[in-house]
Amino acid sequence: MHMADALVSPAVAGVAGIAAVTLIGVASKKVKTIKREDIVPLMGVMGAFIFAAQMINFSIPGTGSSGHIIGGVLLAALMGPWAAFITLTSVLIIQCLIFADGGLMALGCNIINMAAMSCLVAYPLIYRPIANSSISKWRLSAAAITACVCGLEFGALAVTAETELSGVTALSVSNFLILMTSIHLAIGICEGIATALVISFVASYKPDMLYSRQNQMISDGSPDRVRMSRKTKIVLWSFAAVAAIFAISFTWIASGNPDGLEWSIAKITGSTELGIAKIPSSAFMPDYNSTFAGIIGGLIVMVMLWCVCALIFRKKKHLA
Repeated sequence: MHMADALVSPAVAGVAGIAAVTLIGVASKKVKTIKREDIVPLMGVMGAFIFAAQMINFSIPGTGSSGHIIGGVLLAALMGPWAAFITLTSVLIIQCLIFADGGLMALGCNIINMAAMSCLVAYPLIYRPIANSSISKWRLSAAAITACVCGLEFGALAVTAETELSGVTALSVSNFLILMTSIHLAIGICEGIATALVISFVASYKPDMLYSRQNQMISDGSPDRVRMSRKTKIVLWSFAAVAAIFAISFTWIASGNPDGLEWSIAKITGSTELGIAKIPSSAFMPDYNSTFAGIIGGLIVMVMLWCVCALIFRKKKHLA
């Protein structure tokens, strides 16, 4: 769903950029209030995990399209909506600047469409009311699938609206809307199932890692800061190991079909390019054109998030 610069006008890009920066500022303040000892390593490891997982495009049967997870609902279920938003935004920034995945001018739109719609809309409005603080697998699965589908659909609607408001393409808004929402419905179901499996695993092995359970522990009078246990470290190492596997194997197992956005454009215009170069020359590793792109990208995301967290929590300590 990464938008290219060819889809957005400077005005739309500017408004989206301002909105994205505002949300990042709010999120930074909200993250300071999180009372979890594991929040910094959790953000770093899960950021690397989502970066690597997004590299694995899976085919959508019978369509000729492919999709990848967004990961916002999963992140929010583990660390809350604001920390999840910071984490996913960091992934999107690295994808844009280092790998030319999504346009630089369209970065604000991509942050709104993917990070905000999944972490700040789908999670609190859909996932949380369904899942609550339960560790029931069927409730968690229902919440994950429903929230992922809605998050993808919200994002698809936002992409269509931003493209139409920009007015820089000749795409038919009605056809574009139908294609975007239909293909992202299928992608959302696939992401929802994958998210449900991961959340169910965490709920079975270490339920206290779930954000809703952490909040319940604090409200029940637990210590001011929830400490990181041995089981939590095992879960984090498990995510890190899976991220490494994805990062190493993406070139062999990822689908070569166009993603949902490219597929929708191609269905209308016959091409995914819209008359511009796909890869900007300034990208360090454009189009992930290295066997080590996944490892390098995951490490960069992890380091970036740790640096961001160091600034956030250092400022908090200074103010205290």
